Amino acid sequence: MRAEGCVTQGTLSHTTAVIEAQAAQGIAVAPPSKSISHRMLVGAAMSDGVSELSGLSFSEDILATMDALEALGAHFEVLDEACGETERTVRVHGCGGVIRGDGTALDCRESGSTLRFVIPLCMLSAAPRLLRGSERLMSRPLEAYQTLFSARWGTESPQTQMSDGKTGTLEILGGTPLLGGEYQLPGDISSQFVSGLLFALPLCQGADSRIVLTSPPESRPYIDLTLDALRRFGVRAAWENQTTICIPAGQTYHPCDGRIEGDASNAAFFGALNYFGGTVQERGLCPDSLQGDRVYAELFERIAAPRMQAALPVIDLADCPDLAPILFTVAAEHGGAIFTHTDRLRLKECDRIAAMQEELSKFGARIEATDGAQTPEAAAVGGIVRVAPTQLHPPGEVLDGHNDHRVVMSLSVLATRYGGTIRGAQAVKKSFPDFFARLSALGVKVKLYEE
Repeated sequence: MRAEGCVTQGTLSHTTAVIEAQAAQGIAVAPPSKSISHRMLVGAAMSDGVSELSGLSFSEDILATMDALEALGAHFEVLDEACGETERTVRVHGCGGVIRGDGTALDCRESGSTLRFVIPLCMLSAAPRLLRGSERLMSRPLEAYQTLFSARWGTESPQTQMSDGKTGTLEILGGTPLLGGEYQLPGDISSQFVSGLLFALPLCQGADSRIVLTSPPESRPYIDLTLDALRRFGVRAAWENQTTICIPAGQTYHPCDGRIEGDASNAAFFGALNYFGGTVQERGLCPDSLQGDRVYAELFERIAAPRMQAALPVIDLADCPDLAPILFTVAAEHGGAIFTHTDRLRLKECDRIAAMQEELSKFGARIEATDGAQTPEAAAVGGIVRVAPTQLHPPGEVLDGHNDHRVVMSLSVLATRYGGTIRGAQAVKKSFPDFFARLSALGVKVKLYEE
């Protein structure tokens, strides 16, 4: 893709960040929403015509989606190519829902959204397809699709050594293109599987489709974001009831111009600075956004509120799992909390429970986890994490980012209070390439060392 050559953040060298204890002050503008960017790019790429999307941030995950969609037949033009810009406008020439069947491999890098969104789109073509991604990405669960698409599921090889030494592959066999019909999925799996089907099923011919969730959905706000994106591109799909979505067959995506709204998930890190001595005003969030992570301010307040009794606040992460690392961090500083629906945190870019246990312990925090498989109590709420009330202190050793952008940003926020050195800080490029520049603009002293 032409855009990538101008994005200086695209090369993932190893970076160490040294952050001095310094209260953040100033105004922070939310970066573009990564979740909405993925969805709008897919809608534009499937459209029968040309769309223009502004306010895109070329993070690693967004570049992965653009590359994959271009391999499927879309074409992207970057209209403001100047290097150093943090937001771009892209003209998207859609493929009209006709998936190119020349076998071009799709590189999903480390993006779970990219991988799970494009697999059903690949199934629209009868041609075989090869998808590539990091070893960690290819080891994340795909069983839901494997069950639905068993006739065309080839091989999944997380351990296969590719040119970069860490890439696995997924092979989709040639065969009958995806057809409309009823597709059943468990409600407690990643919403990305539901969204992937929602992007592809409107393009199917023949029977209308129904997605039937066999249990109440978790992360429903992400499904609603997908339905909203479809609506913007003239595609009809709607909830029939709390567990069923109906999708008419034979539809066409129509071009749509739009600007990407601010990202609540990443804005949460700026909001959290105020709980570590900072005075930061936030800008750029849509007040009526559908993003599930928009609840971060309310959750921070619940965790940090004065307590009249010893009971810890209980926070349900079912609809906002991406907030978990920064919520754990705020809880460690402000008297602890209990979190439910935590099992899926084991399956993110890293095991986020284990990572936050290890790193926050370097500040003196104590985090206990009970997975759903361990006790009936934990099973009933999808896993439990308890952040105990403790007194934190400056870390006595170097921190590790665990190749996870949200872990790195959470530790960076905590370091504004206690100081710290974070290895693997380049992971922020996955979703927020200029995070450290924005942190510095708030008066925090940050030094980055490239290895």
